[in-house]
Amino acid sequence: MMKKIVILMLLAMFSTSSIAFAGSFKANAKTKRVAAGTQLELQFLEPVTTSSGAEGNLFTAALNNEIKTDTTVILPLGTVVRGSISEIKSAKRFSRGAKLYIDFDHVVTPNGIQIPLDLSVVSYNDKIYYDGGLYKNLGYGEAVKTNFEKGVDITKKATEYGLDVGVDHPGMQYITTPFCAIGGFLGGAGYWFGDSIADMFRKGEEVYINKGDIMKVRLNNPIDVPVY
Repeated sequence: MMKKIVILMLLAMFSTSSIAFAGSFKANAKTKRVAAGTQLELQFLEPVTTSSGAEGNLFTAALNNEIKTDTTVILPLGTVVRGSISEIKSAKRFSRGAKLYIDFDHVVTPNGIQIPLDLSVVSYNDKIYYDGGLYKNLGYGEAVKTNFEKGVDITKKATEYGLDVGVDHPGMQYITTPFCAIGGFLGGAGYWFGDSIADMFRKGEEVYINKGDIMKVRLNNPIDVPVY
């Protein structure tokens, strides 16, 4: 009986000392501040899309640039950042493209501590809407403008072709250039009109963040990262 009491007392003493040690270890931890406005490059470790994703779906990215001071690496290359899809607006007719909204929840420090993040997207392959959503195309007005620019390009190239003919056949450009310009104009106008009609019934594009894509984000609020 006495032996059991002694063992229990030793276990209690060990447990108390362990707690005290852990507490002092945390108290002695130093932190380094990453200032608001700091830009991070994040590489996505899995795809995130409006076509197959859903609100609440989680994703993971890895830091593609070191965050450091002159003497200390605060967040090394490969540091994990986790996030989720906050909202998806589906693609619709009249070329209204989908919009993807993502939140970056926290960063996992090298010692395993999760620190909440407040990030804004700075740049990516897709366009960024005024409210932070990612999109490919906005709607019918943008589609008509794009079609017009392509129509003008068709006319320009046709006219240039007519001028180039005169390089090998001097004087021919006075005949070929007007004909090519008129043909290019009719072709460009036909393209603009026909594709603009089609865009009335066509759905806009989906948003795809592919595995391996790089996104630049900005830290809106500072974070203090423990450095041991």
